[in-house]
Amino acid sequence: MTEPPLDPREVLGLEPAQLPRHIAIIMDGNGRWAKQRGWARVRGHDEGAKTVRGIVTHCARLGIEALTLYCFSTENWKRPREEIDFLMDLYARYLVRERKTIMDNGVRFHHIGRREGLPDAVLEQMDRTEKLSRDNRGLRLCLALNYGSRDEIVDAVRAIARQAKEGLLQPEEIDADVVSKSLYTAGLPDPDLLIRTAGEQRVSNFMLWQISYAEIHVAKVCWPDFGPEQLNAAIIDFASRDRRFGDVGPQAAKPSKAGVS
Repeated sequence: MTEPPLDPREVLGLEPAQLPRHIAIIMDGNGRWAKQRGWARVRGHDEGAKTVRGIVTHCARLGIEALTLYCFSTENWKRPREEIDFLMDLYARYLVRERKTIMDNGVRFHHIGRREGLPDAVLEQMDRTEKLSRDNRGLRLCLALNYGSRDEIVDAVRAIARQAKEGLLQPEEIDADVVSKSLYTAGLPDPDLLIRTAGEQRVSNFMLWQISYAEIHVAKVCWPDFGPEQLNAAIIDFASRDRRFGDVGPQAAKPSKAGVS
C-alpha cells in the first residue's frame, strides 16, 4: 500500500467492527457541479473521476471490505451521444491511469453490469484490470457500468430458469440464497451503507435486491466535492444507527449475507 493503513479508532473514533463491510455509492451531481461553475457537463465527469481515486484509497486504508460505485446506468444511454462518448473514453482512461493505484493498494477490481453495448476499448481495459488484480486481497472495488438492477434480476431469473430446465435445480430449491448467488454481485456481502451525493433521495435502480437492509446516507455535496471527510461523516452516521433488521431490539442478529464467499 502506498500509504499506511488508517486506524478507525483514531480517524473515526470507531472500532473496526463498527465499520460497514460494503459501501455502495451513487455518484450524483457531476453535471450539476460543472453547470454551477459555468462549465460543460463533461468537465464535471472528469473531476468526478479524480474524486474516485481519493475515495477508493481511503476505503482501502480503512480496511473496508468492498466498495461499489454506480458509474453508468442502463438508462444513461439516453444521454447526448457526445456525453456518452466522453464517458466511455473516460472509463477506459481511468482504468489505465488508476491501475498502479489499484495494485499499490492491493485492490481487487470487478465490473458489474451488462457487457453488451460497451465499447471494445472499455471491455479490454476492464478485463485487463480484473485479470491483473485478481490475486489482490484488499478492498474489492466494483464499478457498476452499464448496470441496472432490474436487468440484473432479470438476468438472474434467466440463469435460474436455465438450471431448472436442465434439471440442475428444482423449483422448491429456489430461495433467497440461490437468487443472491445468481446476481452480478455473487461472492460479495450485501452493502451495509448506501451513499448518494448531491442531495438526491432516490435509489435509481441500483442494487435493489442487495440494499434490502442497507442504511442510507444522503450527502448534500455533489460528487466532485465528496472527499474522505464526507465519507468519514457517512461512516460515523452509519455506526450511530440502531440496526434492528425487522426485530424490536438493538440486539437483533444481522441477516445472513447470502452469496458471501
